[in-house]
Amino acid sequence: MRRGRPPTFGVEEEFLLLHPGTGHPAPHAPEILRQVGHAFTAELAEFQLESNTPVCRTADEAHRALTAARQELAEAADRRGSLLVSTGFAPLGLPDPLPLTDKSRYRTIRERFGQLLDSHTAAGCHVHVGMPDLASALAVSDHLRPHLPALLALTANSPFCGGRDTGHASWRSVMWSRLPSAGPPPLHRNTSSYRQSVQLLLNSGAALDRAMVYWLVRPAEHLSTLEFRIADATGTAEESLLLALLIRALATIALQDVAEGRPPAELPDQRLRLALWRAAHDGLEGDGLDADGELVPARFLVEKLCKTAQPALEASGDSARVDDILSRLFRHGSGAQRQRRAHERRHDMADVLALLAEQTRTALPD
Repeated sequence: MRRGRPPTFGVEEEFLLLHPGTGHPAPHAPEILRQVGHAFTAELAEFQLESNTPVCRTADEAHRALTAARQELAEAADRRGSLLVSTGFAPLGLPDPLPLTDKSRYRTIRERFGQLLDSHTAAGCHVHVGMPDLASALAVSDHLRPHLPALLALTANSPFCGGRDTGHASWRSVMWSRLPSAGPPPLHRNTSSYRQSVQLLLNSGAALDRAMVYWLVRPAEHLSTLEFRIADATGTAEESLLLALLIRALATIALQDVAEGRPPAELPDQRLRLALWRAAHDGLEGDGLDADGELVPARFLVEKLCKTAQPALEASGDSARVDDILSRLFRHGSGAQRQRRAHERRHDMADVLALLAEQTRTALPD
């Protein structure tokens, strides 16, 4: 492909705070946020935290920011007597009532959506990619819809809830999909159809405001980015980096396709929704639904995605790094698989919590 400066990107990581003794959510975020820097923010519940990298141009920049943020938050959690963990959903379940962060918006969400409030406690890893304009962002979203199931399977990292295996590799995805404004992005075609879709969400009451447009890919117009919200909070910083580099590469390829007039692949909404459910259920180690509606190994879909991204990865100098992280992930298993293996040793959730706390601040093994 033609060489050019790849788009900028950034990563948002959401974390959970747990009691080290019981494993239940620990509402210590307000105290911890008073100790740490400006790159961290509160979320809906007081046991959630978010870190935000600066705008990055290189993999090294992003990796340094991701690892430093995790270390700072983990140390602050230690001082408060909490465990910082990176997983898609609280593995031992949620407290009732939820300890809400003191913001009027969150109280309004509780009043309107009732028990669906639980879905907002899911923890994800979000990747932003810089876009030249809104029309380009929408076109890239259209082109990348078919890759969303493979990205979800790759990052599935929430098999437990209530201390039990849910039978899904990404329970976060299941919980999040219950929200009326969530789900795969519609085919936008143009800016007019996009604005009509957003207005329909607002008019119906499914979204309080534009920030509550919870599509798995959505334009962040105030940042001039396209935001990908497909992934669970990943076990390690390296897995978040892998996700970000793959998404940036796919977006780079899509931008070139758009510039050269190639249309997006047609993918019916029903088939995409079923493929997303299958990815949430099986994760990386099971099967996935391909574009023709046939079951194939999920790993095959990830390898196909990487082949699509390869020219952009080579152009940005990230190919060897992606290959290294991906080979170690295939060797040691997805986040969901690693959690299940930890549990199988003694059938004790304490082993799962210990794994989550350790890998949140360490790298994937060689």
